[in-house]
Amino acid sequence: MNLNFLIILLMSFIYEVGPGKPYENIGDVPLESLNPGDTVRIYYKSTPYYEKWVIGRKGTQNSPIVFQGVPDSVTGNLPVIDGENAVTRLQLDYWSEERGIINVGGSSYPGQIPEYIIIENLEIRKARPPYSFYDDQGQIRYYAENASSIYVVEGDHITVRNCILQDCGNGFFVSHSAKNIVVECCYIYNNGIEGSYYEHNSYTEAQGIIFQFNHFGPLRNGCLGNNLKDRSCGCVIRYNWIEYGNRQLDLVDSDYPEIYNDPSYRKTFVYGNILIEQYDEGNSQIVHYGGDSGDTTHYRHGFLYFYNNTIVSKRTGNTTIFRLSTNLESCDARNNIFYVTASGNRLAMIADYGNLIVRNNWLKIGWVISHGNFQGTFVDSGGIVAGEEPGFLDFINENFHLKSTSPCIDAGAPLSPAVLPDHNVLYQYVKHRSYEIRPYDGIFDIGAYEYSPSSVSEKSKINNKECIVFTNHKGIIFYNLPENASIETFDLTGRLVFKLEKIKNKIYIIPLNKINSGIYFYTITLQNFHKKGKIYVLK
Repeated sequence: MNLNFLIILLMSFIYEVGPGKPYENIGDVPLESLNPGDTVRIYYKSTPYYEKWVIGRKGTQNSPIVFQGVPDSVTGNLPVIDGENAVTRLQLDYWSEERGIINVGGSSYPGQIPEYIIIENLEIRKARPPYSFYDDQGQIRYYAENASSIYVVEGDHITVRNCILQDCGNGFFVSHSAKNIVVECCYIYNNGIEGSYYEHNSYTEAQGIIFQFNHFGPLRNGCLGNNLKDRSCGCVIRYNWIEYGNRQLDLVDSDYPEIYNDPSYRKTFVYGNILIEQYDEGNSQIVHYGGDSGDTTHYRHGFLYFYNNTIVSKRTGNTTIFRLSTNLESCDARNNIFYVTASGNRLAMIADYGNLIVRNNWLKIGWVISHGNFQGTFVDSGGIVAGEEPGFLDFINENFHLKSTSPCIDAGAPLSPAVLPDHNVLYQYVKHRSYEIRPYDGIFDIGAYEYSPSSVSEKSKINNKECIVFTNHKGIIFYNLPENASIETFDLTGRLVFKLEKIKNKIYIIPLNKINSGIYFYTITLQNFHKKGKIYVLK
């Protein structure tokens, strides 16, 4: 083991917060002095933590700084961080306090630009008017309309995992100085400002961002924003369930040269998602790609790679799948299901502009290229499957797996060489906020799901609760395991250090005396259910 890494591990500290723990409040922890490998472990309690703070310290790739919620052992509920009347640790000194409950970066003290930060297993809520808070001077202040549960001002390698983000102006917000952001296994819903188009469930402008395995739900009643709005370079949106919103995806332009001059600004990857227009909500367009600032010189002017998605619209009127802002925007759309409950002539592929190339998609009979005055280019590369129904397993209950008789089975095309190997379709979404390995027999099925008669794909098949993995003084805890699951744990070298099959209990603990301090990778499997992750053990 690297000596420096060993020293960091030995110096790392776990700050345990909650009832009966060494620290009663999050603000009792010396947040301004966190070091690589430190973990702030926040235990569930019956009442919320009314606190807010800034993260202004650096972790490392092997020793990140982790803010980790520990769920209730009975219900699985996450610890709640509530912004209403939240208090701030007075030793902290940072700006834009009115913009977030947890701010990442943007502080005078501590004064580092955060790196390798993980925020996981927390419900974070209530950052918007009329809610107020106490700032780092102890003075009462009010949240801005565009406040968010997590506001990433700046930082590199920031991961938000298995969090619930709700009842804010923006559910999640990332500024242009942030790099390499990952948002995974989160539930983001119930955000926005009444009557406003400018606040969204998620609003990001990063230098590299990945959204995966998330559930994006409805905005607050009367709120007009989009579900996922992004201005980033290097944007990847894969294996998510996105429903409601003015548009499900709004992928537009950046004002910042470090973003719009980056080559990855010209390529956006959207695959393996389920996008649902629930009845007659908001805009009739599902995906907007290009720009909205009016300065077309900074529009994306690139390629949207859109493949193996399932799109469902329950609108009674028209539905348009894509709006490309100018004829300098292009989209390669292949292996997608485009289904509307209305008659087929209500389904249009594109609005007014852009270059759309379609290949091996399922569309409802009667579909049209555009409902408007289309002035772009439409290329049909073949393989279209048209019908009245795509063959969903259970449409009423939104089980969009394929029946054995579906015409989408083995009707897909090979992926574009431009998306390989980094953006191959390897997984598929599991309701909700999980995933499994996508079966592959050599030919893609059309849509977000590959047909498999034995697929364990519904959360009800795994006890209706999220399987959660965390560490404490006892060891590595596997909570809410599906019955008969198998666990494998590997060290950094890939060496198998622990394996157990057909576990009967819902909770299993790998004791600390069986493992050393370090980083471990785990897999939990049961037939086709598959969950994997990384865990940090500090003794």
